[in-house]
Amino acid sequence: MQPIRKTELLQDAVRISRLAGSLLKDRLLTDFSVMHKGDVDLVTEMDRSAQDLIEREILVKYPDHGIMAEEDLDLRGSSGFLWIVDPLDGTTNYAHRFPVFSVSIAVVYEDETLCGVVYNPVSDEIFKALSGEGASLNAMPLGVSNTGQLTDSLLGTGFPYNIRETAQPTLGHFERFVRKAQDIRRCGSAALDLCFVACGRLDGFWELGLKPWDVAAGTLIVREAGGKVTDFSGNKLERDTSQVLASNGRIHNQMIEVLLKGE
Repeated sequence: MQPIRKTELLQDAVRISRLAGSLLKDRLLTDFSVMHKGDVDLVTEMDRSAQDLIEREILVKYPDHGIMAEEDLDLRGSSGFLWIVDPLDGTTNYAHRFPVFSVSIAVVYEDETLCGVVYNPVSDEIFKALSGEGASLNAMPLGVSNTGQLTDSLLGTGFPYNIRETAQPTLGHFERFVRKAQDIRRCGSAALDLCFVACGRLDGFWELGLKPWDVAAGTLIVREAGGKVTDFSGNKLERDTSQVLASNGRIHNQMIEVLLKGE
């Protein structure tokens, strides 16, 4: 894989995420339909519109690439390249016109994530990373925080859509971290939470019930910013792993201790 190829893919991912993000931002305060995939799991007309736009843009230039996206899109290409897409991460926020959401795009070749982009259309912030070449926010290099103690840390988390049926261990984790950390935030977009770890706004993040499109881009961005991403036990994060722990690396083992307590 030539570096220029990775750079070109990143540039296209940035361009496409901006197009989708502009569409979402323009429609945020307008009327759009909202449907239920589950009791509290929503999908909006705009999830599908943004995904359709992203799919078209990818396939025009890369017709032999595969695409895995949240809204029932699983195209198997012939090239070994796979785009992992969340067209609207933060759907519940968006459905309530709560202005915290993002577009997440990662490009994978075989088992290597080459590049990742997370775009926040409201703040016009592009978080991006190229494997082996670091991460940036707009034009500024990213780096994780220096916080070394959990007690001094600001953490992020999210609750899975099935929390009504499976309140534990999610609430158990939350309660234990409330007692150990400085404070906790729930912004409603896992992709943004990961980027906030990458840029030092958060010191750590954990969540259960995540999918590849939620974390593929953000995971690379955290790692390229000098952070660490694993499952709750500290093992390598596989594509189908539903539990994600990200941190500045300095508090990682302290977070694992809290997560595994009582299990």
